Amino acid sequence: MTESSVHKPVLAALNGQRHKPPPIWMMRQAGRYLPEYRVVREKAGSFLKLCFSPELASDVTLQPIRRFGFDAAILFSDILVVPHALGRQVRFVEGEGPRLDPISDPDTVRNLRERIDGQVVTPIYETVRRVKAELPPNVTFLGFCGAPWTVATYMIAGQGTPDQAPARLFAYRHPDAFQQLIDRLVEASVVYLAGQFAAGVDAVQIFDTWAGILPTEQFHRWCIAPTKEIVTRLRQHVPDARIVGFPRGAGMMMSAYADSTGVNALGLDWAVDLAYVRSVLQPKIPVQGNLDPIVLRAGGASLDRSVDAILSALSDGPFIFNLGHGILPDTPIAHVEQMLKRVRG
Repeated sequence: MTESSVHKPVLAALNGQRHKPPPIWMMRQAGRYLPEYRVVREKAGSFLKLCFSPELASDVTLQPIRRFGFDAAILFSDILVVPHALGRQVRFVEGEGPRLDPISDPDTVRNLRERIDGQVVTPIYETVRRVKAELPPNVTFLGFCGAPWTVATYMIAGQGTPDQAPARLFAYRHPDAFQQLIDRLVEASVVYLAGQFAAGVDAVQIFDTWAGILPTEQFHRWCIAPTKEIVTRLRQHVPDARIVGFPRGAGMMMSAYADSTGVNALGLDWAVDLAYVRSVLQPKIPVQGNLDPIVLRAGGASLDRSVDAILSALSDGPFIFNLGHGILPDTPIAHVEQMLKRVRG
């Protein structure tokens, strides 16, 4: 049996096929809620060392597949690999998150590398090849990158902020320089995702975590347009590339995002109304989501009710069950098992 003849439920859903029960995976499914992950993380010594160690990163990518049998594995890495490969210093402070040298003026943007440093991302591609060799044939392998807007917010501020005001101010005050930054990130993302496909991923997801903070005009300029450019140019390298877009917090603008970007499926955060998804979004595009990570942490009857509501609303169309954002580190494993049992019947 050739790989192309093996049925992969997540990939099938991205192609518009309906499954009952729906396929399932979780954003951040390889992470701190798993004791086996914490062992490897301690062995690595730092988060970045873990990301750039093919042996360790492939191990943690496979951990949730071994434990739970999810229908997709997602590459263990980070969205800030791209600015790191563009020459910006990236580090992770324990308990506080990522730190970068902030971009405070247009000159800094102009001095960025024009192209991604291939040597920086080579270990990521090696991780993909290692995972591909060990992954069960029916499990879809997902790569990813951060969307240009979201990555730019971290590059401008040098860290995450509650409202990403530094990036928003920079975009208003220096629109030409900010466009140049976005263009560099589009170019880097296309090369990076094409490399992931060449190494063995089946599909990719574009994470636009901070999409929902922008007003409509800015959303079209900084979220929709760059994502459309990535999709168009990536398919020049990988004509059948399957791409999930995740514009968190986009709300009613998700319809325009789905219509304009060319993505194959739409990732839903937990705040999206299910009736809107069922009547407006799902008839034109496969959807993925959207369990509240907090209710997964809570467990019990509330978790069962939330899972049932999502299944009832979305299972009649092309659908992948997932969370509305990443799993929280203090989520009990028993609650993940409860969710899986409920989804799979």
